[in-house]
Amino acid sequence: MKALITGAAGMIGTSLSRRLLERGDQVRGLLMPDEPDRGLGARGLEIVRGDVTRPETLAGIADGCDQVFHLAARVQEWGRRSQFRQTHYEGTTNMLRECAGKIDRFIYFSSIAYYGTNPMLGLTEDFEPTFSGLPYPDMKMLCEGLIRTYAAERGLRYTMLRPANVICTRSAHLVNVIDSFLKGLVPLVDGGSYNASFVYVENLVDGVLLAADSDKAVNRAYAFVDDYTVTWRDYLMGVGALLGKKPAFSVSFRQAYALAAVVEYLFMPFNVRPPFTRYAVTLLGQENHVDASRAREELGWKTRVPWEEVWSEIEEYVRKEFPV
Repeated sequence: MKALITGAAGMIGTSLSRRLLERGDQVRGLLMPDEPDRGLGARGLEIVRGDVTRPETLAGIADGCDQVFHLAARVQEWGRRSQFRQTHYEGTTNMLRECAGKIDRFIYFSSIAYYGTNPMLGLTEDFEPTFSGLPYPDMKMLCEGLIRTYAAERGLRYTMLRPANVICTRSAHLVNVIDSFLKGLVPLVDGGSYNASFVYVENLVDGVLLAADSDKAVNRAYAFVDDYTVTWRDYLMGVGALLGKKPAFSVSFRQAYALAAVVEYLFMPFNVRPPFTRYAVTLLGQENHVDASRAREELGWKTRVPWEEVWSEIEEYVRKEFPV
């Protein structure tokens, strides 16, 4: 197989690129003009420099490819709606136009954010969300709808992938938490009692490869969440302890959401990441453990790397990079 990966040097893209190359596939990776390749070029990645928001840089990028893994988008949970629309919706539109009639399947990396701000415990892939008013979830919903429209009108074959909270040493769920601890503000929402709903990046890529290789996954959506029982309190207390810190206080979901709205409003003019956001509050302050049984039953996916190994990796990284 010859694959194209947009966002090939991102958190998930790096693992996916490496795994595809290791199994002998030909892989072309789209990287931003000045983006480090994280050693992927030396591993055999065919690197193309471009930007999904600039269609002139995408000409011919999918030529000769069988599948496209589309990851490139704004991954922060904060920002102006126009910033999300440009990278998510317009970027996906540009990729679909370039890939039309050239590839066998368009594999789109969505997110459980697709389900909006609804409590997600037990939700299946058949749940139909509505607009939440938050840009990241809304753009995931719009992009999935866009892809389905292309499929209906142009015969495009697709697969939607909806990871839960992806965890590894490059994850925003670690990087942002460390940054917040070092700045002195990490609250618990509702005591941190909810499951963090993590999926380890290598376990996720297991599922991605299973979906990419399966005809059952054509025109299907799959959620991925590991079977870890780790609450936000467990996780934040653990990371904090490695830094000699601990969460400052606990607030209710309603209080945290209202405060986050004010903080976002104050920080937005400066284009600076707020200390916390409404979307972050929805992750911390409600049950988001979606139903991943479709991936397990149709693809044979399972949690391969246990939480104990994931935590050991995180612990080693934090102790090395942020010695107390």
